[in-house]
Amino acid sequence: MSKPEKSLFLLDAMALIYRAHFAFSKNPRISSKGLNTGAPFGFTNSLYEIIDKRKPTHIAVAFDTSAPTFRHEQFAEYKANRDETPEDIKIGTPIVKDIVRAFNIPVLELDGYEADDIIGTFAKKAAREGFEVFMMTPDKDYGQLVEEHVYLYKPAFMGNGVDIMGVPEVLAKWDIERIDQVVDMLGLQGDSVDNIPGIPGVGPKTASKLLKQYGSVEEIVAHASEVKGKLGEKIATFGDQGILSKELARINIEVPIEFEIEDMKYKGPNVDALKTLFEELEFRTTLKRILGEDPTTTKTAKPKSAAPEQMGLFSETTGVIEDQPAAKPIEKSTIANTPHDYQLIDTPALRKRLVKYLLAQDEICFDTETDNLEPIEANLVGLAFAYKTGEAFYVPTPLDKEGAQKIVEEFRAVFEKEELTIIAQNAKYDLQVLKNYGMEVKGEIFDTMLAHYLVDPDTRHNMDVLAENYLNYTPVSITELIGKKGVKQGNMKDVAIEKVAEYAGEDADITLQLKHKLAPMLEDGRIKKLFAEVEVPLMHVLADIEYNGVRIDTETLATMSKELEEASAKAQAEIFEMAGEEFNVASPKQLGIILFDKLQLVDKPKKTKTGQYATGEDILSKLAVEHDIAARILEFREYQKLKSTYVDALPNMISPVDGLVHTDYRQAVAATGRLSSNNPNLQNIPIRTEKGREIRKAFIPRSEDFTLMAADYSQIELRIVAAFAEDKSMIEAFKSGRDIHSTTASKVFGVPIEEVDRDMRRKAKEVNFGLIYGISAFGLAQNIGISRTEAQQIITAYFNEFPGVKKYMDHQVNKAREHTYVETILGRRRYLRDIHSKNMTVRGHAERNAINGPIQGSAADMIKIAMINIHDWMKKENLKSKMIMQVHDELVFDVHKSEIELMKTRIPELMKGAIELDVPMEVEVGMGENWLIAH
Repeated sequence: MSKPEKSLFLLDAMALIYRAHFAFSKNPRISSKGLNTGAPFGFTNSLYEIIDKRKPTHIAVAFDTSAPTFRHEQFAEYKANRDETPEDIKIGTPIVKDIVRAFNIPVLELDGYEADDIIGTFAKKAAREGFEVFMMTPDKDYGQLVEEHVYLYKPAFMGNGVDIMGVPEVLAKWDIERIDQVVDMLGLQGDSVDNIPGIPGVGPKTASKLLKQYGSVEEIVAHASEVKGKLGEKIATFGDQGILSKELARINIEVPIEFEIEDMKYKGPNVDALKTLFEELEFRTTLKRILGEDPTTTKTAKPKSAAPEQMGLFSETTGVIEDQPAAKPIEKSTIANTPHDYQLIDTPALRKRLVKYLLAQDEICFDTETDNLEPIEANLVGLAFAYKTGEAFYVPTPLDKEGAQKIVEEFRAVFEKEELTIIAQNAKYDLQVLKNYGMEVKGEIFDTMLAHYLVDPDTRHNMDVLAENYLNYTPVSITELIGKKGVKQGNMKDVAIEKVAEYAGEDADITLQLKHKLAPMLEDGRIKKLFAEVEVPLMHVLADIEYNGVRIDTETLATMSKELEEASAKAQAEIFEMAGEEFNVASPKQLGIILFDKLQLVDKPKKTKTGQYATGEDILSKLAVEHDIAARILEFREYQKLKSTYVDALPNMISPVDGLVHTDYRQAVAATGRLSSNNPNLQNIPIRTEKGREIRKAFIPRSEDFTLMAADYSQIELRIVAAFAEDKSMIEAFKSGRDIHSTTASKVFGVPIEEVDRDMRRKAKEVNFGLIYGISAFGLAQNIGISRTEAQQIITAYFNEFPGVKKYMDHQVNKAREHTYVETILGRRRYLRDIHSKNMTVRGHAERNAINGPIQGSAADMIKIAMINIHDWMKKENLKSKMIMQVHDELVFDVHKSEIELMKTRIPELMKGAIELDVPMEVEVGMGENWLIAH
């Protein structure tokens, strides 16, 4: 579409704010003052994208107000199902208005009307005055406003490009014949988000078919008797509701608001206001991109003339930035616009010279280029080095292992120099690749990924993101060399050496620069110690554990696969019998229809945002207490998940190199400090059900000379609670070796410990573990099948008997309120920005994290220290046994049979003594021919 002479962009503010908020919900942008700036940041990007690329002559932004609208008067339940506005959006919306005004763009709002009504009114008026109008929103309902000069402009999102919809596109999207039928479609289908009921059972296809036959909702209702079956009955029953829904969905284009098109003419921003706002919000990169590196203002009476393309963002009649050089947006640095010297080192003489220079440095950056993401299977393609900003050296290696080995040997002195600090991003991978060539790094490691994980644990830590955030630099994407992921993706070994040299050199150079940015941030003694004494040493441990691998019994898995298939089929047959028909049990949509439309298991079933019935595990678990079909569905899902995720998947993870499975431990994922694992995810192997536990049978010793040993911290989190709470009763119970759950039951139920029965102990166990995770009386009642009153009595009795626990919980919440973070034993921080939220649900979640965060994190700290100490001891003793897995609070070893007694004695000692507390740690040790027996 060519650029029109007069173009008006009308932005739906709340739709764009919500979209921005949820886009950053998993990785929120938190300022140094604790403000979540995700919504304002995302909105600003969307707004500037329009101004910069579409260059509208006129622009305005419409907002909703909190006042009820005419639709609430028509239908009291309008939008009644909507969740409360997230706290961050409530705070962010006024900021967005300030940003809009700082851009010198009008803010449009009027009590009693929504943004779509205002936009609809202005769009129609502007089109009549010769404008091409673009309504910018992700909301499909705006399709009803589209006409010859009015377009729906859906912004780019999550990989999808901009979508500009005129009349033909809207008709095709809705499968209708006239634009006015968009409202009929909305009336028939309803809208769960706005709580517009529609006609039950009518979806998009049915609505389209009915409209093609009858033309409108009113005509469909009038001819309900002609529509066969249940659909006709529903139309007859809910026809008035469908007509009401149509009116609720209709956008009002006669809003009584003054239309001053001249006010919407875009004349450029108020630079002073925008600069002040962006600095306060810490939008540093955005400030440079939009206003230039050092925007200043000098006001005079006479505007400076310049061609629009020379002035970037500003038009020639700005009236604000009047007598100064035009500010130019600062673009991202890239390899194309940044001076650099990345050299190809491809002869013996050049390699020798490089080694000499590398050995003369105090620190160097290092990176491997390989042909495989799995380190155990990776062959070197080349090595990259850097020690000075803007310079790097790439050493290609032959494709054959022997030839590559010879070149790696030339750098042995570099890798084994103990006085040399080696910098890398995700160094664990590089260390494992070098291990394939018999090479070990002996100097100190500075891992930029781990450094950033400690500096800012709640965000992403990959090199590309860090480069964007800290260096304003966009690195070359791997997809530019080998293509996107998938079967057609190429391989680094097939890329021209010159291209790889630039790519690899950039990696080393940028990682070196990130080190210089991150190192000063580690000067905080607490973080520095965690980095040097925990995370970096642990990285070496994990590299060895992964490299060691674990053996899998494929025959056992094949047998289990058949058993699970049979169990699934049996459960499915029982489900069909109870449902009275066959359907796709794995389809949430079909399942919801069976459970809630046909069987009507509950009166008011919960729905998802898309309008489907919610059929998640939490819903089914509650139903399973009274309804067998829900229990069978849960069984069916468990069998299907076990079969697909583990039993059938594990054999495909066996490495062809050594016949073992090598999991990938992720150090920089969980903000609590806990490790996660991938391919396979060992942390998620189910242990609560018999079928789930049996998967552990497939994990076996590496050969007949070994046996498996599992060493598991016993009740580590409860022991940490007792130590933190300094509760005398709990500490005494642990020190005397009494069962803590029986002790708790004795005190809570007021009976001698010898009279505690299994039911009492079960309830006490739920209380012990539940309270540290913030369980309520309602939650406890549901978990153990008692009344809420009895549950509250148990909780009250618990705190009376263990007052130190209540004191600790209150102290942690108050500490979080004061500092907005809590800490583990080793000073690892968990930031809780929502601790002051006015939203009770959001604040409650932060308060629970304030209590259990230090407990979980301290348990993670303890097992990390234990792993480091055990690893050091095993290497020093030159043992044949190997550490092969870490799962939650458990370590698993392949123990050489000649070392069984030594390992059984020494491993528990090292685990118990990892971190000294007033409460003794206990470690349970098991041995066996498979992990299930050992555990």
